[in-house]
Amino acid sequence: MRAKYFKWMFFLLLLLLLLGLAVIVSLASGEVRLNIWDLPQIWAQKTSIEYAVLTKIRIPRLVLAIAVGGSLSLSGAILQGIYRNPLVEPYTLGISGGAALGVSVAIVFGLNALTFLSLPLAGFAGAVITLFLVYFLSIKRDGLNINSMLLIGVMVSFVSSSAMMFLMSTTTTDNVQSIVFWVMGSLDESNDTLIGIALCSSLFALAISYLFAQPLNALRLGEAKARHLGINTNVSVRILFLLASLLTGIAVAVAGVIGFVGLVIPHTVRLLIGNDYRVLLGGSFVGGAIFLVLCDTVARTIISPNELPIGVITGLVGGVVFIVVLSRSQSNFKLN
Repeated sequence: MRAKYFKWMFFLLLLLLLLGLAVIVSLASGEVRLNIWDLPQIWAQKTSIEYAVLTKIRIPRLVLAIAVGGSLSLSGAILQGIYRNPLVEPYTLGISGGAALGVSVAIVFGLNALTFLSLPLAGFAGAVITLFLVYFLSIKRDGLNINSMLLIGVMVSFVSSSAMMFLMSTTTTDNVQSIVFWVMGSLDESNDTLIGIALCSSLFALAISYLFAQPLNALRLGEAKARHLGINTNVSVRILFLLASLLTGIAVAVAGVIGFVGLVIPHTVRLLIGNDYRVLLGGSFVGGAIFLVLCDTVARTIISPNELPIGVITGLVGGVVFIVVLSRSQSNFKLN
């Protein structure tokens, strides 16, 4: 038993070390290259261009990448545990579709010109409306039906996407470009308030999720067996679903639609360390942060001085990684 705990601690410390290396690479890379050994000197020269690049561009992007990557990966791990389905991710339930529709409505009707918070608020409102729609449509007489929730979420996602396409086909070219740019995802957010909200909500959700590590482990056996073990499955599922959905809604509202993080990272962590949620939750959070920091570094350097949407990089890399993991570890492609 102690050997297992030491293994978990070593794994998490290794991930934190890799995150530190990813942070260093991210801070040093870009159109303006910075020598990592010169960071103390750059920090002291507050009037230099390097200081402005570091504090106004790279550090905010870095913090947002950690927050959004950790949030999406943690949400994916939680939802996969709830549904006992390895293909479930934060966007499967239509949360991203609802957020994208909310942003599309704000852009088409010119609400984005009112304040810098218009698009994040519209995206979060769309995600929350979708969340409650899926939740209340899934409630049956005998309680919450998980299978119905999954199917309804997929259908709501299709409806939201169709509504967004309708808006795009009836609006101006400039609005279409704005919608497409947002949908592809970006970490180019300079507002400290939004970045702080994303970071604090991700860390808070990580702490809360650990209160439900044992229920998630029990749910791997199925709802009936979890009840026999003394787990109040209805309450646990509802709280975890709400936590994962709100976390995803905040991430999508701030950074747009960034796919594959919540699908690929929990699988990779599960393959490396096992299915126990006492280590899987933290491992998924840190793994998602590492993945998005590196993807963001690639997105802003591969065709420098131009920048690729980060959703393009996560889709390409995440898709390849997922295929490799699936083809080489069929026996591990399960949750119990």
